Amino acid sequence: MRTSLALLAAAATLSTGAFAADYAIDPTHTFATFEIGHFGATTNRGRFDKKEGTISFDKAAKTGAVDIRFDVASVNTGTPMFDKHLQSAELLNAEKFPQARFVSTRFHFSGDKVSAVEGKLTLLGVSQPVTLKANQFNCYDSPMLKREVCGGDFETTIDRTAFGVNYGVDWGFSKNVRLVLQVEAVKQ
Repeated sequence: MRTSLALLAAAATLSTGAFAADYAIDPTHTFATFEIGHFGATTNRGRFDKKEGTISFDKAAKTGAVDIRFDVASVNTGTPMFDKHLQSAELLNAEKFPQARFVSTRFHFSGDKVSAVEGKLTLLGVSQPVTLKANQFNCYDSPMLKREVCGGDFETTIDRTAFGVNYGVDWGFSKNVRLVLQVEAVKQ
């Protein structure tokens, strides 16, 4: 009986054309940037230059899975001294925790477009739930790659102290960090 149900489910999937496809992150079109207020006067910004990951996406079923990792030591603010401080044990502790990671738990859609992705962000060995809101999302046939590419611009704001990043809070540095993720992935 179970075999018959499994075959019926497989047949229904085949007849609707609903297939999850695997996508590889395109590192030349994928960036994770952050912004944090500096004493209410300016905004410090940076990004992680090394990243990798995969996405599984099923447009018809409106489901997906994301697993993206960022090399913490690749933090780049444009100021080498600040980069070293961010990598230090006082902040991101790149030596002990070399990767930041986002793993999705649920996709949200508005019509056929991804509107948000819920998941867990792991930083300094601490995982916290986050929701990445899509500011835009699209899939297109790349004329250069001759394959489908899907991607979007996502953002969220995290409380860095929830991950144990407490440096400067007593001096008035903001706890809130705005994360902006630009992601494009190529169908495999």
